[in-house]
Amino acid sequence: MNRHLSALLPYPFERLNALKEGIRSESNLPHVSLALGEPNHDPPSFVIECLSDPDLLHQGLTTYPPTRGNASLREAIAQWLKRRYFIELDPDTSILPVNGTREGLFSLGQAVLSGAPNSTTVIPNPFYQIYEGSAFLRGSTPYYVPATERPEIEAVPTEVWQRTELLYVCSPGNPTGYVADRELYSYVIDKAQEHDFIVASDECYSEIYLKENEAPVGLLEVAASMGLPKFNRCIAFNSLSKRSNCPGLRSGFVAGDPLVIEQYYNYRTYHGCAMPVHVQNTSERAWLDEEHVIENRAVYRRKFEATQTLMSRTFGVQPPDGAFYYWPDVGIDDELFATELFRRENITVLPGKYLGRTVGDKNPGANHIRVALVAPFEDCVDAVRRLCRAADEIR
Repeated sequence: MNRHLSALLPYPFERLNALKEGIRSESNLPHVSLALGEPNHDPPSFVIECLSDPDLLHQGLTTYPPTRGNASLREAIAQWLKRRYFIELDPDTSILPVNGTREGLFSLGQAVLSGAPNSTTVIPNPFYQIYEGSAFLRGSTPYYVPATERPEIEAVPTEVWQRTELLYVCSPGNPTGYVADRELYSYVIDKAQEHDFIVASDECYSEIYLKENEAPVGLLEVAASMGLPKFNRCIAFNSLSKRSNCPGLRSGFVAGDPLVIEQYYNYRTYHGCAMPVHVQNTSERAWLDEEHVIENRAVYRRKFEATQTLMSRTFGVQPPDGAFYYWPDVGIDDELFATELFRRENITVLPGKYLGRTVGDKNPGANHIRVALVAPFEDCVDAVRRLCRAADEIR
C-alpha cells in the first residue's frame, strides 16, 4: 500500500459521525444539519431538462468523453471568465474541465508535487481537508498558515518559501468566509515567481458574496493586472456546485498558466477522469447563464439578513463577506458545544477543530463551529433561532 496513506487523518464528517454515535436528541423538533456545505437550493430548471434530453443522454452514454473537454464547453468557461474577471484565456491551452473542484484540487497536487524529501505545501489553517490529503499522498510536508480570519501569509519564513512547491489559497474562505484582497493575491504571486512554485486558488465560493456590487477578486484577475497575461505559475479552480446548486453534477474547471495546464492535462489522460459528454453539455448551459446565479445569491443574502441579529447578539459575529458559513467562537470546547446542541435541539454543526491542525499547541479552529446556511430558508432561520437559544445554556 502507499506508505503515505497512514498520514491521512479521518475526514471531518467521519469524526462528526463518531462524535454523535450513541447520542440521541432529546428534542422532538425536526433535525436540521448546518454541518455539511452541501447546497440544498433547487438547481436551474434547464439543468434538469438537459439531463433529461434523450438525444443528449444517448450521445453522452455512447461516447468516450475527451479528457480536454468539448471545445464548446471550454469556450463557455472562457466567456464566463472574461465576463466575471475581465481576463482573456485561450480555451485550447489554458482551460480544462474537472469533476468538481475537489477532484481537481487533489489531483493537481499529484501532478505538480515532486515527491522530494524536502517538498513543502503551504495551506491555510483551518482549511478544506483535500489540500492536506493531496500533499500527504505525494510525501509533501504541509506548512500551516494561521487563518482564523485573514491568512497570516506574510509571516511565512523565507526558508519555507524556498522549499515550497505548491500553495493552496481559498477565497471566499472555507470555513471563515474571508475574501482575499488584491494585496494578498499579489503577495503570493510575487513569491511564486521568486521561488518557482504553483499557486492553486480554490474559488468555488466566488459567486456567493454579501454585497451584490462587490464581487470577490480572483487569482487570475490579479495576475493579469500585475503584467502576467499568461498567468505564470497561477492556477484557479471553480465549479457549478455552489454557483448553480449542482454538487451532484460534479462539474468544474481549472484555468491558468498554459505550461502547467499542459502538463496537468498529460497527467489527467492517465488519471481517467474525463467528464461525461452529457454533463459537459449541461455544464456549458450553466456557465453561459447568470440569471440563476443572481437569484441564488439573493436567497443566501436573505438567510444572513434574517439571522444576523441573533448571531451577532449571541456570538458577536457578522455575516461573512463571502461563502455561506458563520464561523463563531462559542467560548467553550467546540466538540462539547456540538454534542450538547445536538442533544438539546436536534441540530448538527461541525466542530471547528476538525477543520484545523494543531501547530505549537494551538488549533485555530478550536472553540469555533461552522454553521452552513444551506438548508431551505425557513429551516435555516428556525435552526439558527434554536442554536442561539441553546447557546447560553450550553456555555
